[in-house]
Amino acid sequence: MAERRVSRWYFGGLASCGAACCTHPLDLLKVHLQTQQEVRMRMTGMALRVIRTDGFLALYNGLSASLCRQMTYSLTRFAIYETARDHLGRGNQGPPPFYQKVLLGAVGGCTGGFVGTPADMVNVRMQNDVKQPAHLRRNYSHALDGMYRVLREEGLKKLFSGATMASSRGALVTVGQGGCATFLCQPLDVLKTRLMNSQGEYRGVSHCAMETAKLGPLAFYKGFVPAAIRLIPHTVLTFVFLEQLRKYFGIKVIT
Repeated sequence: MAERRVSRWYFGGLASCGAACCTHPLDLLKVHLQTQQEVRMRMTGMALRVIRTDGFLALYNGLSASLCRQMTYSLTRFAIYETARDHLGRGNQGPPPFYQKVLLGAVGGCTGGFVGTPADMVNVRMQNDVKQPAHLRRNYSHALDGMYRVLREEGLKKLFSGATMASSRGALVTVGQGGCATFLCQPLDVLKTRLMNSQGEYRGVSHCAMETAKLGPLAFYKGFVPAAIRLIPHTVLTFVFLEQLRKYFGIKVIT
């Protein structure tokens, strides 16, 4: 008889929050680069501009929304994947086959992307606020204030703007976590960010895609460098934090 510890259903969300605290500046720079109409700055130049304009802490604008996103998007996808995987494993007396894991990852990521869309929208807007002229800034106090104001001022439909792209991206990222996933889902991420940050200039996903295409094919890969740099440490840190949570606070199981 041996004792081991397994994750609680919410550990994935907590672990992702810890990782987000470390990688948030890269996420902010990615959003700033993706919302440029023309490529005027690269990652380093954008970072220096943010720091010069609003100080070093401006790199953490929108952190509350980022954490809220992790506690909706990441918590949902981890909870679905791990709960279903463990259930299937118990039924088959062993780990589920690879194709089932891929399917679970896609379902979990897609569902998490949809559930996390409101927080993701507020995250994008809060991060991008610093580069807007003073009279155009939304000035959300925190994530909940942002979601409440979007709901009150723009309606429920706007709160889920970009949900299709967020769900598709969530499925791709969860199935192929890593640099390959960044390359595959970057166009979706660009469209998601533009739709969430829009002030009514896009009529839908297709219109946004056509307007972005006018800037050239590379427009769909704006922010690729910080996105790729961020995803690797974010993934590693998420699983490091997850393992520590499982080790010290997980549920004891006798095998």
